Amino acid sequence: MAISSALVLYAVIWFLCLFVLLPLNVTTQSDSGKISAGTAPSAPVNPQLKVKVRWATFIAAIIWLPATGLIWSGIFSIEDIDVFGLWGDGRYG
Repeated sequence: MAISSALVLYAVIWFLCLFVLLPLNVTTQSDSGKISAGTAPSAPVNPQLKVKVRWATFIAAIIWLPATGLIWSGIFSIEDIDVFGLWGDGRYG
């Protein structure tokens, strides 16, 4: 796995973690009873984005480190998930 592949893997895991964390602990305007004019009642009052970005970074690192270690060690590779044998003929590396 090249460095660019490792960074892309981290980015994918990071965004996945962020999207999982975004709806957690959200207080909507309708929940708080203070709906601003021109906004949806389901809009968050305080989305706590800085906290969620930090948690996404921490959780993604915890998931990414073992995944990258498994790929770099050779225990797990793309050929292990090649169910249909598409990559075994030499066309993709």
